[in-house]
Amino acid sequence: MNYNLKIIVFILILGAITSGLITGVDLLTKDRIAENELAEIKSTVLDAYGISYNFNNIHEVFDDRVETLSIQYEDETYVFYVDRVTSRVSFEFLGNGLWGPISGIISLDRDFETIIQVKVLVQQETPGLGGIVAENSFLSQFPGVKMTPELIISRNADPNLENEVDAITGATGTSNAFGRLLNQNYARFRAAWESR
Repeated sequence: MNYNLKIIVFILILGAITSGLITGVDLLTKDRIAENELAEIKSTVLDAYGISYNFNNIHEVFDDRVETLSIQYEDETYVFYVDRVTSRVSFEFLGNGLWGPISGIISLDRDFETIIQVKVLVQQETPGLGGIVAENSFLSQFPGVKMTPELIISRNADPNLENEVDAITGATGTSNAFGRLLNQNYARFRAAWESR
């Protein structure tokens, strides 16, 4: 009985120490993680606009060249990143993929319908199949494609349609979910953009 009590006490002490260490690491790294996420958003927007920067001056270049515009529309706040020189616009998108959330940034030309760049920042799709949604081999076909009347992602994309791209081979569910979330986010953000 005494032996079992010693094991239980040892496990409780070890669990408390481990929990304390994990909590401490979380507190120490929380601000750094937030800064890195902000830098990733800024670098994605600057890359889409073709603006040169380095990681020492990214915040200054972004603040100098990009206006962050918040629009209140239907009880929601929509955040846009507008290039002060070219009037190109970017915004963050978020929605459900097939297996989990997908988020990223879409950048549009000044007409607010021609895609400049789509970048996926977070996704939980199947590696090697739906996970291709975040890879350049899939996303490189989006520049120049129109979001109107609605973006189409299909298995047999018609090269004559200006609003269609090829789906991911073997990942129809992820392709459909990605197209749906882009269209839904675009409709909401376009309505907010036009309300200003």
